[in-house]
Amino acid sequence: MNFEEVLQEVGGFSRFQFLVLHLISFSRLVIPLHFLLHNFISAVPPHRCALPHLENYGAQADEETLELSIPRNPSGALSSCTAFFAPYGNVSNSSAVALPCQNGWVYERSKFLSTTVTEWDLVCDNMKFNQSLATFFFVGVTLGGVLFGNLSDKFGRKPMLLVSFVLGGIMGTLAAFSVSYTMFAVTRTLCGVALTGITITTISLSIEWADIKHRTFTGIIVSLVWSVGNMLLALLAYFIRDWRHLMLVVTSPFLPALIIWWWIPESARWLLVNGKVEAAQKFLSQCAKMNGKFNQTTVLETEVRQSRNVNTDSGASSTSHCTYLDLVKTTKLRKITACCGIFWFAVAFTYYGISFKITGFGLNMYLTHFTYAAIEVPAKVLTYFTLDRVGRRNVQAWSLIITGIFIGINTVIPTDYGLVRTLVAVTGKGFSESAFTTAFLYTTELFPTVLRQCGLGYTSFVGRIGSSLAPLIMLLEDVWEFTPPLIFATVAILGGCVVFLLSETLNTRLPESIQDVEEERFKKGMIEDPGLL
Repeated sequence: MNFEEVLQEVGGFSRFQFLVLHLISFSRLVIPLHFLLHNFISAVPPHRCALPHLENYGAQADEETLELSIPRNPSGALSSCTAFFAPYGNVSNSSAVALPCQNGWVYERSKFLSTTVTEWDLVCDNMKFNQSLATFFFVGVTLGGVLFGNLSDKFGRKPMLLVSFVLGGIMGTLAAFSVSYTMFAVTRTLCGVALTGITITTISLSIEWADIKHRTFTGIIVSLVWSVGNMLLALLAYFIRDWRHLMLVVTSPFLPALIIWWWIPESARWLLVNGKVEAAQKFLSQCAKMNGKFNQTTVLETEVRQSRNVNTDSGASSTSHCTYLDLVKTTKLRKITACCGIFWFAVAFTYYGISFKITGFGLNMYLTHFTYAAIEVPAKVLTYFTLDRVGRRNVQAWSLIITGIFIGINTVIPTDYGLVRTLVAVTGKGFSESAFTTAFLYTTELFPTVLRQCGLGYTSFVGRIGSSLAPLIMLLEDVWEFTPPLIFATVAILGGCVVFLLSETLNTRLPESIQDVEEERFKKGMIEDPGLL
């Protein structure tokens, strides 16, 4: 008896699975609150050079007065980074020279009371340090994928989830009280490490407790938390304009998540594959009782042991643990690993490339961020209905390709057509979210249980390289304004084409071992099998 049949014996997808899904969903709320937080806590407000003869004596800084001390850019706007080096009142003298700000900057405070930019003057020549903050965070996210991917396959999903919650809560709090740029960069990096641990362990837990028929539903519900969290982030950022206060508020969900952790069960599927039969039987018995299958608890022990024997025969071992090297151990795993890495890079690179560009579409940054998050909801609902009809592979491939096409279209639309550009950008964002939603589900179904967390850790690592590069690609606008969107569009289309090289996983049972993948045994557990219904 395989694990899918064991799940049917304990009630399939019923009250226990709904409870697990709700607990996991709430504990994931902290993830979106942090991932795009950079847009708000590191926003760059309008600024100019500080002028001692104005600031020290409270002189009125109207535009005519500022023109005497600050030169204009070629666009006609007052410079943000230079001022005339000359005594006040004598700047008309031909000897006056425009130099970089000598006395710091004055910031417009109407939109933000404070940001990391105003805290440490990350403007002008220091602007690269501000962009680097987002990259540091995603470097942490990248490292977290590698770290927690392997550890979760070795020690279990639940213990690593606890480590992630504790680390994230501590680092998020310390970041809010940072006394220097370096301290903030380090704590945000470590917070990124923790958030990836939460991401990959919870997605595995939720999918591994779901039966074949409800894997798509489970994946979409877990993914919807991301959209809800991003809408909440826009609202919180709108009302909380101080970056330290906002940092504390978005970190606060770690506390209830720690409490919820006690009620989240370990993956019985992982326990069985790793020979922990008694622990698996305990959670499966709880599942059976909550699902109203009281008569099944007496025969469950025999069935669980039979399932363990099947897993042992198929190559799972309780005495040896798989590592990242096993991802390239066999021919089919090498193909899966290579293709998943490519399309994950494209998914993350494109998604964050769009998400970080939240200005310039004719809407303020709060409304644009909220709109981007809101459009993800119908996109995910549409994804839910298409995944079980056209398959994971087609949805993954075409959502990426269409995202690239919409980015390209938006590039050629004149800036005067602000509404049209906004509609095209938001639609492209919806397809990019569909690609991200499908990526988690598709990857979980492609890799076997013994390597699932390593697979998710690896793909998260590659994907976060893409998300780390996305904010840096924005700097290429200074070279040619169309360079970033053309790069994003090309990567998305090429990544989508690579997906067609992978197998379809619709209506197949989850592979448990490397042998299951090589011999395609998981395809024998199709949903049409009446024994599973």
